[in-house]
Amino acid sequence: QLENSVIHYNIMLCTLARARKWDLVESLWTEMNAKGVAPVNSTYGTLIDAYSKYGLKEEALAWLQTMQSQGIEPDEVTIGIVVLLYKRAGEFQKAQEFFRRWIRGAPFRLGVDDKLVSHTNVCLSSHTYATLIDTYGKGGQFRIACETFTRIIRQGRSLNTVTLNTMIHLYGNCGRLRQACLLFQKMGEFRCVPDTWTYNILISLNIKNNKVKLAAKYFARMKEAFIKADVGSYQTLLYAYSTRKMVREAEELIQEMGKRDLEINEFTQSALTRMYVESGMLEQSSLWFKRFHLAGNINSDCYSANIDAYGERGYTLAAEKVFICCKEKKKLTVLEFNVTIKAYGIGKCYDKACQLFDSMKKFGVVADKCSYSSLIHILASADKPHIAKSYLKKMQEAGLVSDCVPYCVVISSFTKLGQFEMAEELYKEMLRYAVQPDVIIYGVFINAFADAGSVKEAINYVNEIRKAGLPGNPTIQVDSIIR
Repeated sequence: QLENSVIHYNIMLCTLARARKWDLVESLWTEMNAKGVAPVNSTYGTLIDAYSKYGLKEEALAWLQTMQSQGIEPDEVTIGIVVLLYKRAGEFQKAQEFFRRWIRGAPFRLGVDDKLVSHTNVCLSSHTYATLIDTYGKGGQFRIACETFTRIIRQGRSLNTVTLNTMIHLYGNCGRLRQACLLFQKMGEFRCVPDTWTYNILISLNIKNNKVKLAAKYFARMKEAFIKADVGSYQTLLYAYSTRKMVREAEELIQEMGKRDLEINEFTQSALTRMYVESGMLEQSSLWFKRFHLAGNINSDCYSANIDAYGERGYTLAAEKVFICCKEKKKLTVLEFNVTIKAYGIGKCYDKACQLFDSMKKFGVVADKCSYSSLIHILASADKPHIAKSYLKKMQEAGLVSDCVPYCVVISSFTKLGQFEMAEELYKEMLRYAVQPDVIIYGVFINAFADAGSVKEAINYVNEIRKAGLPGNPTIQVDSIIR
């Protein structure tokens, strides 16, 4: 049996809300009212915060409305919670408006016109200021965020690391990396000690600005200050090394992570495989991939990234092996098929590309627009327009043709081989399907007929462009035809 104390009810409401026992929260609220225990700011703050944390924005706002209807003036803590609620929902403008209303002293009680009690000169807590700065920053209000930060200093408020981290991050995201670094250097003046998040922000910002060496210096400085780098610190820097083919630096970092038993995530793993592939270190790339594959630590997206890494460099057999590994793990999706088809195209394995496409249904995978477009482009570029045409027909039947691009690719291949009759037949088929031609497809016909000396046919297509009201194309040989 609970004592008739708002403090006890607040504790129980908080406990039940954290456990997401919403029915019990409402039952306890009803009991609280029945016993005449009046809720206070902290009661509403607890409920608003709990509901918003778990994505129940509307329910959280309902508690705010209940609070307002009772004429309870939100205190700074509750204001901060509501601002955070709007921030979590991405509604930065509403967050700003709510805070400004409170600062102006506008009444929160519905229908009340009493004299405003301004909070303009109120000294907010560092936590509230940090929330506001972050909200303004994410809402694109950089100037107001800076003014808020200046106000903290002007009021002589003691700054904390959280607020400074927020400002460093904001400066960096607004392209003011120099100011971000200067603020970091001044942390000592504000009697604030940088933490792991401070260094992670600086590492990330410098990498974003392609200053990898400077990012590495901050990483080294963090260790010198005996601040423990977390897995995020390592992952960020390791990914940067991988994408820039900095093999030695990447391997040194991998060794450090191994000593600390820090796991490498699958996306960084894919980047490392690509690094080895692009550096011509195939054996290392294979060993690296197998390590993660055998551990079962690769998802579908990362299998496709590994296939693509090999395929783009023309290592078709290696790409094929990764595809087989993915099949063994029963993680095949349309992505793996698409990148393997692309790899076969680069490796000029056209029959294999067709066979793989045809096998998709067997694995319960449905070809998408990318699957068809890729295969059609591969076959057309390989002077195999007849085979490409058959897949174009299937693509049309699947309802995946949204423009004339796939038709243009096949038509261009036919004209390249001098098979104008087939090209025009396909063009007419395209029109029957109500697919509208563009200036590029007309240009293919005009240039092809012009090169073949068939002026009459070329002029017919020039006239078609004019009838369609399409703009000219500088690659079309109109002048030479007219002359």
